[in-house]
Amino acid sequence: MSGALPRLRIPLSVPHLTGNEPEAIAEAVKSNWIAAVGPEVDAFEVEFRSAVVADAALATTSGTVALHLALRVLGIGPGDEVLVSTLTFCASVNPIIYQGARPVFVDSEARSWNMDAAILAEELDRRARAGKLPAAVVVVHLYGQLADMHGIMAACARWDVPVVEDAAEAIGAYLVAPGALAANAGTIGAMGIFSFDGSKMITTSVGGMLVSDAVDLVEHARNLARQARQPVAHYEHTEIGYNYRMSNLLAAFGRVQLRTLAERVAARRAVYDRYALRLGALPGLALQPEADWGFHARWLTCLLLDPSSGRDRESLRLRLRERGVESRAVWKPMHLQPVYIDAGYASLGGKVAADLFERGLCLPSSSSLTMAEVDEVSDVIVEFMRDDG
Repeated sequence: MSGALPRLRIPLSVPHLTGNEPEAIAEAVKSNWIAAVGPEVDAFEVEFRSAVVADAALATTSGTVALHLALRVLGIGPGDEVLVSTLTFCASVNPIIYQGARPVFVDSEARSWNMDAAILAEELDRRARAGKLPAAVVVVHLYGQLADMHGIMAACARWDVPVVEDAAEAIGAYLVAPGALAANAGTIGAMGIFSFDGSKMITTSVGGMLVSDAVDLVEHARNLARQARQPVAHYEHTEIGYNYRMSNLLAAFGRVQLRTLAERVAARRAVYDRYALRLGALPGLALQPEADWGFHARWLTCLLLDPSSGRDRESLRLRLRERGVESRAVWKPMHLQPVYIDAGYASLGGKVAADLFERGLCLPSSSSLTMAEVDEVSDVIVEFMRDDG
């Protein structure tokens, strides 16, 4: 067909199966536990909380609903404001709105591309003086890299503002610093959430997890996720709940995937290392840095184009697409999204995040990607950057 784009031969990020998933699901089916309860769900929660080192975990239908539950049990509601990273996907923001609260978008910083701790601290101090502290802060760990949690937690602790970590993209990442204990993404704030959709480091097809050391909050979330049914013989409800529990079948799938987490992180970091070898010295291009406060899980490898090179992100994306390679622009910041502009939500800064969007591109990063495929992608990029037009 004339003018048709070629089939995508190298996708951005795909599920990486172990081969043991069908057997695990078959065993769950044999047990006749196929509902949103069961021994596989229980075991997955125990194993996951052990893997990330948290006291409690709740398996959910998605990372989005895990965030919704976190905000609900923290008491976020109408009239509240929640400060949230602007450089993210809408799923980090919409649960705030589900609760009738208003998001306030916080700009990024260049070291990690995540929430700027200095802007956050200044805003919290200003709000404290005015007597208008936010009800919570939702910080997003982008592309497998932690935000500056030392600075963010210090700023929030000063005014007793709870922090919720959106670690949907950052399972396997952790915080490090001289003289400080390592802490896994999602376990540093009051509550943390993860996603297991098909593109993530490990997958349950669809699904998520809520974790916290506040066992009482997770148990409240667990009850809400089961339609808030009271523990009596008949159906009785004293608050509004949801149907947010993961199925036993998907939990069986997730248990198999979780066992490969370290291997998947190592594979994605190896993909990044190969890109760095091929592209790291290329004029006009820079890969996302690894901030010195954390271990980057490298869910996706991302690059920035220098505008002085005369090349732009969209032209590179289209060149890759012509060669059958999928890539994607860095997230369009929330403060630039029409739906939130129309709603009149406030933003603190935004120039850094906007610049990252304009210049940033996410490259194929699947843990199943071969080095030959990485080289193929790199060859297209080198050609593009050296093309005289």
